[in-house]
Amino acid sequence: MGTWLDNGVFYEIYPQSFNDTNNDGIGDIPGIIEKLDYIQELGCNALWLNPCFVSPFGDAGYDVADYCQVAPRYGTNDDLIRLCEACHERGMHVLLDLVPGHTSIEHPWFKESCKAAPNECTGRYVWNDNVWAPMEVKGISGVLRGISERNGAVGVNFFSFQPALNYGFAEITEPWQSAVDSPEALATRQAMKDVMAFWLERGVDGFRVDMAGSLVKNDPGQEATIALWQDMRAFLDEKYPEAVLISEWGEPDKTIRAGFHMDFLLQFGTSHYMDLFRRPEHSTAEPHPFFSREGKGDASEFVATYKRNLELTNGRGLMCIPSGNHDMERMRRYLDPDEMKMAFAFIMSMPGCPFVYYGDEIGMRHLDVTSVEGGYMRTGARSPMQWDDSANHGFSGAAADDLYIPEDPAADAPTVAAEMADEHSLWHEVQKLIALRQATPALGVTAGIEFVYCEKDAYPLVYLRTAGDERVLVALNPAGRPVEIPCAFEAKSVLYTLGDAPELAGGTLRMPPASAAFFAVK
Repeated sequence: MGTWLDNGVFYEIYPQSFNDTNNDGIGDIPGIIEKLDYIQELGCNALWLNPCFVSPFGDAGYDVADYCQVAPRYGTNDDLIRLCEACHERGMHVLLDLVPGHTSIEHPWFKESCKAAPNECTGRYVWNDNVWAPMEVKGISGVLRGISERNGAVGVNFFSFQPALNYGFAEITEPWQSAVDSPEALATRQAMKDVMAFWLERGVDGFRVDMAGSLVKNDPGQEATIALWQDMRAFLDEKYPEAVLISEWGEPDKTIRAGFHMDFLLQFGTSHYMDLFRRPEHSTAEPHPFFSREGKGDASEFVATYKRNLELTNGRGLMCIPSGNHDMERMRRYLDPDEMKMAFAFIMSMPGCPFVYYGDEIGMRHLDVTSVEGGYMRTGARSPMQWDDSANHGFSGAAADDLYIPEDPAADAPTVAAEMADEHSLWHEVQKLIALRQATPALGVTAGIEFVYCEKDAYPLVYLRTAGDERVLVALNPAGRPVEIPCAFEAKSVLYTLGDAPELAGGTLRMPPASAAFFAVK
């Protein structure tokens, strides 16, 4: 693991919505530089930037048209280099979003691949050899037909304008499919290595990798994809050994083996992350998040999955736990600011690197707004950062109608200025929790964890964090009712409380409604 990750606390920035310095209604990289002191004051020491490359923005930049050029609306490559330098001066680090699985149809590689005459990009994407033929491929979500002089259909990974790059097929079922070690598949792999090298040479510290498990097609066990990333990691270890890779995969037993430093808890898959703060993905059932004070939630499936991942990875299954991200509804849709304090007490006391999604530290709401740049439901989590109570909440000097996404119109829309002025605010609670985490080795990234109490449909959630001789018992009771459980630990001191103070004595843990405590224990 890169040494700086050992105390990493990330802040995810959606660049177009963070801070606009040229008054065009869209956030930019100079705007991020302008707010670095704010991020550092909160306690975060690393950034993850969503894609900031040239794009037609059909999917908000995840449809890349040039991996090596910052989109003009954000600034220049020099601006991004300045951001890296400014972060490093503050002891902070920067991860870019790497989108290796697909590009935009506007990418020069794709335009070349559409030509009938063979060229160096003919095999860069997943094309079949007959425009009329179906494409039944594991890992392909659809096809584009009739768009080129080339006789064939091209597979897409997500939206129809995101053609899948060709990293080969683990199981070949058609003559047009490439082997994983074919010249065309290896050329795609090399092209992505070149992209990583380009930005690492310019000061970037690593990458969060989008859809990391999707590259090799017809790969049911994903062993070929794991081998591909092992090769990518070997390349980085030789040239850029400090480069960090964090995956959007959701299966740490695969990603740690593949060479990633950490994996993400995701809004999809089987982690049961959504049970904690929201409701399960695509569920129409009444939401009962575990961290709601209604006390009808369940953390047991999450804990069971987390423990299984630890076992599968021999304790190395480091899962980054985000407060949210650009692809899911904001936590505030399901939890109020006081409930969010409890959620952050959990996030900041778990292993792996925690991630704060911009605006979650002030309790920004999820908005019901019209889709922008392919966001659809996700658009409501991507609204501009609310800095103060000036025009456009201080985000931009543009006319309100020119903002990238409309802002929260409520009179009580939370702002950074108001939150920082209120010593009892969510912002100050997050700051306090980050500081405690950084000062307490047993709450750190690689410290051990043992779940002490987590029963189905029950409260509280209790777990022990350990580093050397230091042991911290974390007890969380989000429910709006008191709870009491047998607990054999003996408290030496209380490091943190939220709500009325819990009591750990005489073999019993007594927790008032909506309370939390971190105990230093013997």
